[in-house]
Amino acid sequence: MVEKSKTSPHRVIPLAEAPGEHAAWDRPKSTIYLWAVVELIFVTNPWQISSSLRNRVLRAFGAEIGHGVVFRPRARVKFPWKLHIGNDCWIGEGVWFHNQDHVYIGHDAVVSQETFITTGSHAHRRDMGLITRPVVIGDGAWVTSRCVILGGADIGRNSLITPHAVVSGPVEENTVFGPPSSTVLGKRFK
Repeated sequence: MVEKSKTSPHRVIPLAEAPGEHAAWDRPKSTIYLWAVVELIFVTNPWQISSSLRNRVLRAFGAEIGHGVVFRPRARVKFPWKLHIGNDCWIGEGVWFHNQDHVYIGHDAVVSQETFITTGSHAHRRDMGLITRPVVIGDGAWVTSRCVILGGADIGRNSLITPHAVVSGPVEENTVFGPPSSTVLGKRFK
């Protein structure tokens, strides 16, 4: 049942009627559930299990991970088969790849602690349907701690993203990019 808001003439779409939560699942349900268990034991696990073991487990589920990659504990990877990391990269503790689309990280790049990378969003002015766009982090780039990298972000070679930045589009190479002050961007519904 679609209701009208008391303060707005626009339709309110109940979340139960939003397009399926499994829209990005491109593997059988058994693979998704098996990955969830394996991720918990070998990747998200806070114990200091070796990076090489984490990398082997991720590769076994389809991740493309180069040589010399340090993958710290407490990381999360939604779909390893949509993760591509070049050689000699550092993935910090607690990094979350909520990759419903592909994430590409070049060589010699760093993604620091507690950074959230998400490739999905929702059609918030329509039906809350899933919208995905890939993320690209170039060679030599450094995404510092607690950043949010959104679908469509394309971080140029050797760029530095400062703490707490939100990136949603292109960042030119060799650029230091940081958060502006918070501002009102517009109305949600027109």
